[in-house]
Amino acid sequence: MSVRSLFSRASVETPVSLTSDGLRHAILDDFEATGINWIWASDADGVLSYLSPAAAEALDMPLASLLGQPISALFETDPDDPDGSVRTFNFQLKAKNRIGDVVVRCALPEARTGRPVWLSLSGHPKIDSTGRFHGYRGAAKDVSVEYQRKIEDSRLAEYDSLTGLYNRHRMSRRLESLLAAYKSAKRSCALMMLDLDRFKQVNDTMGHPAGDALLQQVAERLRNIIGDRGEIGRLGGDEFQVILPDIDDRGKLGEIAEKVIQIVSQPYPIDDKRAIIGTSVGVAIAPYDGIEPDELVRASDLALYAAKNGGRGQFRFYSADLKDEEEERQLLLDDLREALAQEELQLHYQPVVRIADNMVVGMEALMRWEHEERGFVPPGTFIPVAEESSLIGPLGEWALHRACTDAMEWPGTVRVAVNVSARQFTANGFVDVVEGALQASGIDPDRLELELTESVFMGDSEATDATFAALKKLGVRLALDDFGTGYSSLSYLRSAPFDKLKVDKSFVDTCTQKDQNSAKIITAIIGLSKALGMETTVEGVEAFDQLAVVRERGGELVQGWIYSKALPQPVVLANISSGEFRIEPSGPDKHRQDRRSMFRRIGVIHGDHRYDAVIRDLSKNGAFIEGLVGVPKGTALVLDLGGGQLAVCEVARSEGAQIGVEFEQALVSDGAGGLCTRHRVSPYALAAAGMPLTSLGHGGAPPMQQSSSPPLFMQVQVGTGGG
Repeated sequence: MSVRSLFSRASVETPVSLTSDGLRHAILDDFEATGINWIWASDADGVLSYLSPAAAEALDMPLASLLGQPISALFETDPDDPDGSVRTFNFQLKAKNRIGDVVVRCALPEARTGRPVWLSLSGHPKIDSTGRFHGYRGAAKDVSVEYQRKIEDSRLAEYDSLTGLYNRHRMSRRLESLLAAYKSAKRSCALMMLDLDRFKQVNDTMGHPAGDALLQQVAERLRNIIGDRGEIGRLGGDEFQVILPDIDDRGKLGEIAEKVIQIVSQPYPIDDKRAIIGTSVGVAIAPYDGIEPDELVRASDLALYAAKNGGRGQFRFYSADLKDEEEERQLLLDDLREALAQEELQLHYQPVVRIADNMVVGMEALMRWEHEERGFVPPGTFIPVAEESSLIGPLGEWALHRACTDAMEWPGTVRVAVNVSARQFTANGFVDVVEGALQASGIDPDRLELELTESVFMGDSEATDATFAALKKLGVRLALDDFGTGYSSLSYLRSAPFDKLKVDKSFVDTCTQKDQNSAKIITAIIGLSKALGMETTVEGVEAFDQLAVVRERGGELVQGWIYSKALPQPVVLANISSGEFRIEPSGPDKHRQDRRSMFRRIGVIHGDHRYDAVIRDLSKNGAFIEGLVGVPKGTALVLDLGGGQLAVCEVARSEGAQIGVEFEQALVSDGAGGLCTRHRVSPYALAAAGMPLTSLGHGGAPPMQQSSSPPLFMQVQVGTGGG
């Protein structure tokens, strides 16, 4: 159909004020030819009946292939259009409403191969005096340049320019819209917060361009890990966020978090150097840990701070008892600074024993802090805080001096090992600090062993090599700690002058399990060490079955609880007063995985009764409980572990007020060295039971109805000193 015939038909129903139809048609033809606007029309069935030939040329499509196509199938809107036209275009067509400047592109497959051509469509419904719909008459124009610019501007407003990930604004909007939709649909959504450990050192030692390159590589690794399971954003600096819709299984989330930590912590090639960082991850899950976006973000932030305070390179799930970790961190640093000034810190020493004759050949210095209000503060809590501040320098210097001084009271055959952080090692004057400790104590340099990790190789390789050379010139020994847990250790052994490798405890923990390769890895590390003329110390040996594996695999030096925990200096001196330092191994025959002793009150649910009891031992597969009498073997129970955690179990043994239960579904790691259930009671279920819709907090199972039947078991009081 030509434009003349199109508008000739229109003129039958619409009065024409022009002097002649011929002039009117000529003007329309000229108008089409200018390309300023084109004309289109559809029939009553929504089929395209006319389109300006120039429009077909712009679309690079034959006009014949466009005419006769349904408008709704011929054109598509941009699903990411910020103006929401994707939701209105088809609705307007069906409703026969006016269409105003809707941006579309041709939806036919053959039109999607070249550059996208975007058209702005406007149209009016043609309705006669009887109310009958005859189709649309409208105009179209090419807005490709303007729309592409709009897309780019929108992209810049929502994407991080460095990494290409979503930015904070986009992630906030996305989380808000998801949680609003999921609340009505009663769906879950997990939020991961992570930041990079030691990233500041990369910027300081390698420069900001290296830091930018590292962030780009981190973003790419996160994309590979998360895939299409979620959305990733960079919030700024070294902070990242991951939204994971429809995942509330803490087992799966823990696996994802561990994979993120493992992959992100691999070394990064930047120019001709390597950067080594780590990451910590905090996880919160809606609706359990928060219903609203600000609740969930705060919960994941608190979990992240807990992970960082726990020693870094870890993940944490949010729990309601987490404090404001940022404020707590500063208070801890203030207390630590005062403890150092007041000489309240101590060094305890864990023996390194020669298996052949059980003789102590070395002692590792481990820092201990007993605070008058906090009680015992684990090194994994306060050392990372010191490393982030200027306090690590004086703290490390104090430890070196004290360890060397204490070692002078031991036999001359016993060495002392002192841990050195990467920040200490790369600080100006570190070699002078070591030399000062040697001179002040008078210890033989060969008796001082500095334990380093792979992180010391981050940054300036020439400066690192110079520090190694200077330390060896002093005559001290160097040990590579946590060997086998990194990703490029072998490359370091080619040039770094190490005297010892320390096999990480993680391999020892699983060396007796048949489905693990840990024993083979221990064998390989020991063989490598001997081939390079180095010693090997195997850490973390606690049971005789582990000791047997280490001995069979060629291990000669062992450090672990089977010989001794870390001891204060007075106890060490008392042990060596006989003239020799020998320790006989003592411990369990077999190593038990993930068994934790505790004293915690829980609920035990049977039928429609809830009893109070005490849990004493907890493992992934079962628990030891006290406080109920008369529970037969085989009884099905539900343990209320708090925070919405319900564990279905069966009584495997029963004696007096003590029962042992086996879980129907194994517990999973909570990232903090503890265990938790995979799933929790949903706040939606609690709301359905009559409770207000809110995050779990300290809540647990739904309130139980009052029972008319008597309880089957007798509940007894259990004290902290019980069996």
